Amino acid sequence: MNGITTTAAKFILSASALTLLVACGGGGDGSSSPTGGGSANADNCSVVGQNEYFLDYMRDDYFWYNDIPNNIDPSDYNSVFELLDAIRSPIDRFSYVLTEAEYQSRFVDAEYIGFGFATRTLGNRLLLNYVYPDSPAAQAGMQRADEITAIDGTSVATLIANGSLNQALGAKNVGVTVEFTWQRPDGTEFTELVSKTEVETNTVLAIERFTVGERDVGYYVLNSFIDRTGADLNNAYDALMGVDELVIDVRYNGGGLIRYANQASSQAAGNNVLGFDFVTLLFNDKNTTNNYTSQFELIDGVRQLDLDRVFVLTTGASCSSSELLINSLKPFIEVVVIGQPTCGKPVGQSPQPFCDKRSFVINFETVNAEGEGRYFDGIAPTCQANDNLVADWGQNGDPLLDEARFYMLNSSCSAVSAASSVVKENTEQGRRHPLLEQWANEF
Repeated sequence: MNGITTTAAKFILSASALTLLVACGGGGDGSSSPTGGGSANADNCSVVGQNEYFLDYMRDDYFWYNDIPNNIDPSDYNSVFELLDAIRSPIDRFSYVLTEAEYQSRFVDAEYIGFGFATRTLGNRLLLNYVYPDSPAAQAGMQRADEITAIDGTSVATLIANGSLNQALGAKNVGVTVEFTWQRPDGTEFTELVSKTEVETNTVLAIERFTVGERDVGYYVLNSFIDRTGADLNNAYDALMGVDELVIDVRYNGGGLIRYANQASSQAAGNNVLGFDFVTLLFNDKNTTNNYTSQFELIDGVRQLDLDRVFVLTTGASCSSSELLINSLKPFIEVVVIGQPTCGKPVGQSPQPFCDKRSFVINFETVNAEGEGRYFDGIAPTCQANDNLVADWGQNGDPLLDEARFYMLNSSCSAVSAASSVVKENTEQGRRHPLLEQWANEF
């Protein structure tokens, strides 16, 4: 590689470094050593210097390096972002580059400046997919499935029609204040002033416990796999000890750190999986010595459930480590997938720091203990259900959770499921990784 050291290139794949590694969908751990080619020297951080480094790195470590055109001149591109778009494989919709500040904010510090909600636009309507606990939006009373109808007195329909919705939501600065009018699914209306602050991105958005028939059912919503996820998972499993059934809701989870997919799986299935193969990482033919198999382990976990069946709720936004959770458990316990096909990402990244950036390009594919992977078309659900926004987390009426309840009682899918259409989300749009798409819809 030109101008950048490679002494750390193999370090990341040692057993001790694996827990810092990989995000099947993003992220190392803020304290990790360089994960690929080492950091760039300051005098090599010109645009051309970064492009030269990045191209060399891609030719060595990119999983689909054979698809990189031969006639690429790094000086022809204004940034590594442009260069990546020019050289990525036609089948690659997952590689991306973050600034180091973006990486630290979302993966390590687990926060962003905003109101604390994630949105979904349906025609001229703006609905809330989720609200972060303790955020300004939550404190104002906003909940999942609420619809924002006006911002500072202007209807959302008008803002969407004239393309000014994002502008109306204000700059990403602490203290920006907006008047929201919103309504519950039952039509109850609210109007409040809400101010932006640093929002803590809890990775477990809800934990519920309820009864289905005579079964004690645990349910939690796992929204991403980042540095704080280990502690968040412990809170969930502490609250759900002794349950007969478990539902893990990853319907909007765009992925993240593999080690926490391992923890979530291991705490759920416990002695049914601990010590067995969780995942094997397979690198390109230049780096086969890096291939590595890791076992199920509790990672940061303390308590375990020892369940022989787990329900997982998915949509086309369920990606990467969310899919790994399903695929890795399948050889050992029953996994009932409810919802829509997942995004289809059986590959992962070893985050590579350089200059003021960190690249997340595809370095390897993942397979389970039976060698199964390559689910580029997504993991198909056992029972189909559409993600309609009708209620807050864990409530009756949610089509995905209701279908899971039906299956628990009947050991089969409902007639409603059989009549549901398979909806595959358009993950190609903008070539953005689903995790970036997830963050782009948070305000």
